[in-house]
Amino acid sequence: MDQVRNKTVVITGASRGIGAAAARHFAEAGAHVVLAARTEARIEEIAKQIIAAGGAATAVRCDVSQPTDVEHLIETAIDRTGSIDVLINNAGTIDPIARLADSDTHSWGQIVDVNFKGVYHGLRFAIPEMVGAGGGTIINISSGAATSALEGWSHYCATKAAVLSLTRVAHKEYADQGVRVVGLSPGTVATEMQVSIKASGINPVSQLDPDDHIPPEWVAKALMWLCGSEADPHLGHDFSIKTDEGRAAVSLPLTM
Repeated sequence: MDQVRNKTVVITGASRGIGAAAARHFAEAGAHVVLAARTEARIEEIAKQIIAAGGAATAVRCDVSQPTDVEHLIETAIDRTGSIDVLINNAGTIDPIARLADSDTHSWGQIVDVNFKGVYHGLRFAIPEMVGAGGGTIINISSGAATSALEGWSHYCATKAAVLSLTRVAHKEYADQGVRVVGLSPGTVATEMQVSIKASGINPVSQLDPDDHIPPEWVAKALMWLCGSEADPHLGHDFSIKTDEGRAAVSLPLTM
């Protein structure tokens, strides 16, 4: 956890689920966390809780689908703390779930704007700052959907596959300049997204029991581990905590 002490960690989609858990975990490790989300009141409340517990936090309203918002987020992080050391591209959505012929074209496009273009925007504005500072770490939240075909999830599968490609390209282009880029495939996580998935009744993931999902705090631990040099062999790829090998590396309970 020492690798993030006194560092600046920017987390998108930080109002709930993985993002909120990561913000709290990194703050406990001594990082200054910058929470970003569209729901300003929620991230401000989480930031206040972190500060009350003795941590350092800043809340910045940000719609990752808008490049000007993301540029402002990165600029604010640097203005407030002096650096951006870690960016966690976590913001993402899956609603509405529908088979291709039943999908709404506008909603499908909005998923692309958030899940795919939102990650691109983060890379676009964080990388120059990290290169100028001599390095940094960018973690893109991925999914097994990046390499799978899941009924009703055409938007989600396609955007996560695209994010995996961004991870690979960013690593190829900037690894030699000190920018570490890696993806994290956490498996199914107990967040509000699972409520929508369960309600859809489409594909086997919707049939899982609540106990089948891992807590977001486990994902936060994996994100922390990816910030350290032990994760270097996984740079440019998706690291998974769905396997016993991955979980053992992060010191998480093994699969049953």
